[in-house]
Amino acid sequence: MAYSLPGSATRAHEAGRSGRDGNVRAVLGPTNTGKTHLAIERLCAHSSGAIGFPLRLLAREVYERVVAIKGRDQVALITGEERIEPKQARWMLCTVEAMPRKPDLAFIALDEAQLGADRERGHVFTDRLLHARGREETMILGSGVLEPMVRALVPEAEIVSRPRFSTLAHAGAKKLSRVPPRSAIVAFSAEQVYAVAEMLRRFRGGAAVVMGAMSPETRNKQVALFQSGEVDYLVATDAIGMGLNLDVTHVAFAGLSKFDGVRQRRLTTAEMAQIAGRAGRHQRDGTFGTLAGTGGHDAAFTDEEVWGIEEHRFPPLTRLLWRDADPRTDRLVHLIEDLSRPPDRPELAPAPEAIDLAVMRLLAEQDGIAASVRGRGAVARFREVCSLPDFRQQGAETHSRFVARLWEDLRGGYLGGDYVAARIAELDNPSGDIDTLQGRIAAIRSWAYIAQRPDWVLAREEMAARARSVEARLSDALHARLTERFVNRRTSVLMRRTGPDAALLPVELKGNELVVDGEKLGNLEGFRFTVDPGAHHSDHKLLFAAAERHLPQLLAERATALAGEIAAGTAGLAMARGAIVLGKEVLARIRGGKGLFSPQLQLEPALEAIPANERRTLREVLDGWLAGWLAGAAPLVALDAASREPEGGPELRAMLIRLVDGGGVILREGAGLEQLQPSQRDALRKLGVRIGAIDLFVPAALKPAPLAVWRELAGLGGTKTGEVLAEMPPIVPLVRGRAPLGYRRFASQAIRIDMAEKLLREAHGRRAAAGKAMFTIDPALARSMGMAPEAHVQLLRLAGFLAHSPAALPEGAFGPPTPTTWRWRPPRRPAPVAEPARKPAPPQGGAFAALAGLVR
Repeated sequence: MAYSLPGSATRAHEAGRSGRDGNVRAVLGPTNTGKTHLAIERLCAHSSGAIGFPLRLLAREVYERVVAIKGRDQVALITGEERIEPKQARWMLCTVEAMPRKPDLAFIALDEAQLGADRERGHVFTDRLLHARGREETMILGSGVLEPMVRALVPEAEIVSRPRFSTLAHAGAKKLSRVPPRSAIVAFSAEQVYAVAEMLRRFRGGAAVVMGAMSPETRNKQVALFQSGEVDYLVATDAIGMGLNLDVTHVAFAGLSKFDGVRQRRLTTAEMAQIAGRAGRHQRDGTFGTLAGTGGHDAAFTDEEVWGIEEHRFPPLTRLLWRDADPRTDRLVHLIEDLSRPPDRPELAPAPEAIDLAVMRLLAEQDGIAASVRGRGAVARFREVCSLPDFRQQGAETHSRFVARLWEDLRGGYLGGDYVAARIAELDNPSGDIDTLQGRIAAIRSWAYIAQRPDWVLAREEMAARARSVEARLSDALHARLTERFVNRRTSVLMRRTGPDAALLPVELKGNELVVDGEKLGNLEGFRFTVDPGAHHSDHKLLFAAAERHLPQLLAERATALAGEIAAGTAGLAMARGAIVLGKEVLARIRGGKGLFSPQLQLEPALEAIPANERRTLREVLDGWLAGWLAGAAPLVALDAASREPEGGPELRAMLIRLVDGGGVILREGAGLEQLQPSQRDALRKLGVRIGAIDLFVPAALKPAPLAVWRELAGLGGTKTGEVLAEMPPIVPLVRGRAPLGYRRFASQAIRIDMAEKLLREAHGRRAAAGKAMFTIDPALARSMGMAPEAHVQLLRLAGFLAHSPAALPEGAFGPPTPTTWRWRPPRRPAPVAEPARKPAPPQGGAFAALAGLVR
């Protein structure tokens, strides 16, 4: 059966019959076979030529290599977003889409030709495979899976197979923490790339990040970060599978499936091999495997896939994707019809609807746009506008709106320089996070593509230069954000310089900072070494090991200096919440002992790192400081000591214990005062205890220093105590509704306990002078203290004074108010309430129980 070739194929065969295809060679084989290097050698051996690459990044990389051989004036770089075209240029490095359709060049090469099976761009590669030819030599570079297609579609081609320079072996699954240095981890979503890079930052010092959505400048900088050895790991999408030359020894797959624009599917074996083939370079062998513990149900190679990758044996391609590369442009409907037309050969399959055709269909349905596309020139121009790549990856609907606006501006002529400059300036903002900067870079790439078209933009060179400049600034900012987020330079330095023995690091103390090679490890505040907050938890072991050998001597010096200051009384120690502190650093804590005023001293764990001799000296001076601090509560300490003397008698000892527990104050009522013998009362007075009308208290303890000591010690048992005032005036407002220590609450005020007793002594003096008659109490003393009348009345009533209000003046009478009179009645305890008599229980069972029932 005879088949008619599609337009491109027919032209290629016609060229072959004219003798142009006599030197077509297909150089096929796995990665790391030197195919691209061979193509560069052949390009430079001819008087002119071009190579088409699948990525702008590859085109730029090879451009620099050819420039070094031929000179910058002789070499051109042509991509959708960048055009460097010297007038004398004879050698061109291009992306496949930007390759000249009908070149008059001595040499033509097509790289990664197996991408003719790619859903989005396959038809472009197929067209170049069938059509692009050099006058003297044509090279088709690609994987071995392409061989059947080359034999069927380019039968005159000489097929050359090249073996891989190094071997590729399966290394199985490894946890991320076990992945060896100089590895690339491949993920298939931005979220997974970021997650893996973040984990590597924590315990390996960081990783470079490469994704297809990045600008070439950012990818170059990230690759340079890895190539220079500043980081030992690269986290990437499958974008690294296309010819990036990396010093990778191992490739670990975080997953084996990806979304291909239509569905989530498992990678083909050839795709796996293309990515895994980045491991190993030249004569150095490489390994590949998967990440263990990722949770992916398909994150494991089958035996067949491992065999295929190691032996470079893959199912051959049976069809390439095709779309008419030379459609009719007389009418828009004919253009869409030709671009949708299927091929007429079994080796070719119709290309899925690419983004340009999808946008074209959407816009053709809009009457206003369809009506504006009239005539061959307008149709051809409309096709070019719809071919604008969707750099933002937002889908046909969103991209079509941008293309529609562009068409409205272009159908009448050119885009004005001011308009393009304004759009570029809007994106010239290097602030924002990673996602924001990637969005701006995608947008500026669209304007870089637009500015490269000489028939679209006035002042093309100026606008293109502006777009490249903005893209470079945004790329620099994105590189900085990626490095800041995913590279821990401290840990990276440690890993490079020390390997397993971090203790050998040269550590020095600058102020309170411990540093190594200019990288801050942490702070030595007092005697506590803390890792810098910028270091993640997984860095701690390494950082502590680095500082371990240097800390003891530093701590010994500090302990000796501090002990001298404490002994001299210049250290500035304080007690706070049961701890001896120096500034904000805790040196020791006090724990409960045999009595309230005999606490035990316990050094902080951080001080255990001080050498033994210096630590012992420091403890001794801290014990001395604690004894001096306890002396501030001498009146209470004396009570505490007396409560342990057996000759005092149980009644006195019990009262003293209650006084100590109450901070030197207890209520007189219920204190057991009436049970004391005269000798015990004398002992009480000698200890400084005063017997008041309401309270038993120690006046010497009603001072800030003793109360502060008691409050700290009482708090060790979890007792809730009041506040201690720095100064203790007679009357103060309540503190959060409570009376401070040493005060008693009356109404909305608090009166110091000794001042309350002073007022009551005055009241009792008035009572004694009046005998059994009613008497008045002058409020002048209470008023001079600042006591409110209602608080004064409450105090007197608590002490047993009863007020009698005077009779009101008769109507029409005038004169000074009659003062309130008082009488005193000692407070009495209420008599116990007698329990009600219990009724006898009714008899249970027998004749008497029956009789009782009848009575009821």
